[in-house]
Amino acid sequence: MNLVTAAALDADEAGVSLLWNCVFAGTNHAGFNGGFYQEARTPYNLTMFDRWSDNVGLSYPFSCLPRRLDDSPSMLKLYNTLAREKQAFVPIEPGRVSMYVCGMTVYDFCHLGHARVMVVFDLVARWLRASGYALTYVRNITDIDDKIIRRAQENSETIRQLTDRFIAAMNEDAAALGVLRPDAEPRATDFVPQMLDMIGTLEKNGYAYVAGSDDVCYSVRKFEGYGKLSGKSLEDLRAGERVDVMAGKHDPLDFVLWKHARDDEPAEVKWNSPWGPGRPGWHIECSAMGAKLLGRHFDIHGGGQDLQFPHHENEIAQSEGAHQCQFVNYWMHNGFVRVDDEKMSKSLGNFFTIREVLKKYDAEVVRFFILRAHYRSPLNYSDVHLDDARQALTRLYTALKGVAGEAEVDWSEPHAVRFKAALDDDFGTPDAMAVLFDLATLVNRGEAGLARQLKALGKVLGLLQRDPQSFLQAAPEGGLSNDEIEARVGARATAKKAKNFAESDRIRDELKAAGIVLEDGPQGTTWRRA
Repeated sequence: MNLVTAAALDADEAGVSLLWNCVFAGTNHAGFNGGFYQEARTPYNLTMFDRWSDNVGLSYPFSCLPRRLDDSPSMLKLYNTLAREKQAFVPIEPGRVSMYVCGMTVYDFCHLGHARVMVVFDLVARWLRASGYALTYVRNITDIDDKIIRRAQENSETIRQLTDRFIAAMNEDAAALGVLRPDAEPRATDFVPQMLDMIGTLEKNGYAYVAGSDDVCYSVRKFEGYGKLSGKSLEDLRAGERVDVMAGKHDPLDFVLWKHARDDEPAEVKWNSPWGPGRPGWHIECSAMGAKLLGRHFDIHGGGQDLQFPHHENEIAQSEGAHQCQFVNYWMHNGFVRVDDEKMSKSLGNFFTIREVLKKYDAEVVRFFILRAHYRSPLNYSDVHLDDARQALTRLYTALKGVAGEAEVDWSEPHAVRFKAALDDDFGTPDAMAVLFDLATLVNRGEAGLARQLKALGKVLGLLQRDPQSFLQAAPEGGLSNDEIEARVGARATAKKAKNFAESDRIRDELKAAGIVLEDGPQGTTWRRA
């Protein structure tokens, strides 16, 4: 298909400033003209657009790609993996945002990599809503694949029993980390009919075929744009690099859309299809669920960097091959998690579940640790970094002592202006965190009125909403209990009253060695954990 790039559409006549590059196809598809608008929820005044397109001699179908704009302090900008640059964010429909994030495969407890995905896109969702957008946020659940089948068989339980158990565990972990529930959490097994419809459309459009193994495969070389997300050309790709080599495929790069049932697989993972009983491949589920819940063309698709290729690349091939229109405008990928500067993996023995980490560290400390790094940067997990995050969060909560109740952001206040500018610049949490620490410094210097602004801005990040004293006195596993500390504080007060300063100092030193900081004041002694 020959594509030409048209000049940016000025939609002021429609009452909307759109600032897009519109890419038009030189040929029309039967039945496509007009229907695309409804699926994509395109915001233009169509009468105006039809008149404009007639004047320049362009025809449908088209897809709208975000145009790179000059930096603007009043506009959200995000890094688009597809364009390999930071771009101004312009939603398909003004005031509304549709976002799909690849979620977990539920055969085990969630690990630190999952924690980062959940927290990062929770922050994205919070900021989009704080910016005034009506957001529809979908994060899927993969509840059928080879690992799930194998684990259920090992445990002598059904697929549903296994996946229900780990979905519940995932939700508990997410809640502990302050992650708000997405608007929809579709399970792959509930959308098999939509997957079958999409595979049938791909076969009709010439992109799918039945391989010698009776699996249905996608013909990668027939999709002209394959590799545009990952930057990989077909010549660069080799069989064996994250690509299954399977007998009967037309090309080693082709991937499975529908897996033909095997005799040793349980009946609950076999669905009837035009190609015989079987189950969907991994990649097709997100294309089908995204189209069903958000439309054929939506704003943001996110996930971990490891999904960029082949999963997200294959999603594009499937969705655009089936629907013949742009799939997603903005692709976001968070960076890898490393452990002591090594890649996290079970083989290296440095693989940690969220639950293991939360036995040692407060969940809000873990969330703070994740958000303190920019989402696209590698995140290096170590006890040293978590201990430092705990100290840093303690400093913020110390500045909030005595602040109770809800707090609302004053967006006209200079710190809030800086905070907004940071998050509008590709969700720049490091700079946003710096604003919080600047506020804490001023509060500690006596500007107590700024404490409520600190708490309110923290809420935007999902932080600083607990009673400060409860955080400062929260007991880690294996540490002194609050009752033990209170007893020692009382014994010290008794010693001081008896002018036994040696005993008073001994108790203070003992508590300090245990990580307890005493603060003497006119109202008596308070304490917090270091």
